Amino acid sequence: MIAKAKKSALWKNFVLFLAILGPGIVTGSVDNDAGGITTYSVAGAIYGYGLLWTLIPSFVALVVVQEMNARMGVVTGKGLADLIRENAGVKITFFIFMGLIVADIGNTTTEFAGVAGSMQVFGVNKYISVPLVAIGVWLLVVKGTYQSSEKIFLIFSVFLFSYVISAIMGRPNWSEIGKAIVHPKIQFDYEYISIVIGIIGTTIAPWMQFYMQSAVIEKGLKIEDYKYTLWDVILGSVATVVVAFFIIVACASTLHVNHIRIEEAKDAAMALEPLAGKFASMIFAFGLFIASVFSATILPVATAFYVCEAFGFEAGIDKKWDEAPEFYWLYTGILIIGVAIILIPNAPLIAITLWSQIINGILLPVVLVSMMLLVNDKEIMGEYVNKPFNNIVGWTTVIVLIGLSLILLLSSFFK
Repeated sequence: MIAKAKKSALWKNFVLFLAILGPGIVTGSVDNDAGGITTYSVAGAIYGYGLLWTLIPSFVALVVVQEMNARMGVVTGKGLADLIRENAGVKITFFIFMGLIVADIGNTTTEFAGVAGSMQVFGVNKYISVPLVAIGVWLLVVKGTYQSSEKIFLIFSVFLFSYVISAIMGRPNWSEIGKAIVHPKIQFDYEYISIVIGIIGTTIAPWMQFYMQSAVIEKGLKIEDYKYTLWDVILGSVATVVVAFFIIVACASTLHVNHIRIEEAKDAAMALEPLAGKFASMIFAFGLFIASVFSATILPVATAFYVCEAFGFEAGIDKKWDEAPEFYWLYTGILIIGVAIILIPNAPLIAITLWSQIINGILLPVVLVSMMLLVNDKEIMGEYVNKPFNNIVGWTTVIVLIGLSLILLLSSFFK
């Protein structure tokens, strides 16, 4: 009888977890977008397995930061943008969000660059693939609901594990991987530091914090759901780092050992064919396409959501156009700008991709400082303020990112 009751309770918890599952996994998976894949691919091609060590501290920081984010959402019932405006004032909020909007337009452009590049591997012209994907993405958000969109997003998340196949087909040297992680060779030149910042900036992106908290609220999660939300966050963080790990490994074990340098993820997919076979190349390109479509949907939504939230406008996928016109117009405008830039002949897409990730890394400390102050405020969080461990990891992440940004700035004068 006791065993039966335990089994029943376990099953009930599992069903509850499945019902709550979504915000953490979706946010983590979208993190591996076209910009992220490009950054990881370039890191693997240039430094081999040498930058895999960065994924360990990134994972710890990601779990802690996303957990704080989710906790703020379920405790306050408010989004991060709303909380920043209420506690920092409109002027500071305006300057923070102007920087974030510029970065997110660059990020959205990068996603459509990923769509264009991945489809070129399959012989489809960007003037066909990009507008079609943009129309599909727009319809999904404008005509769909949060529940229907989230189910599609979760399916997209599963497809990102195709990078595991590409990496294994590249026959990686696992002993070298172990050595690179245990005994990393850290450098302080401009290129190395900029890629490290890019990896951190794409692993823990500023926009993620706003989307995560907004998704928790839109899903209607409460404090009693917290333990399930925590597992959702952990699974999402694991998925993020596992996919990133195998992208770096795929490029390190094929491109780096053959001294092939690349500038974007599409180059990696095409270069894999003679080294690991056509199937590995197509799998890599397919993963890039899925990630790009996935993120081209989420990123403009996240941007529109937190901007509208910060300035008091209605926002949300579940709302109709006439209920949240500012949200939908901003979402549509970001999509149009991203598509327009991609369709300009000879647009500097590589520079846009890499610099959008670097800007993410530079802006992240500003967002994290705001979060840390909010999550430690007892008037806002009550008994759910941060524990010492969360504060140590949170403030360490801020200090490290500021330090890396200063090193990047200084090294740019001497490169």
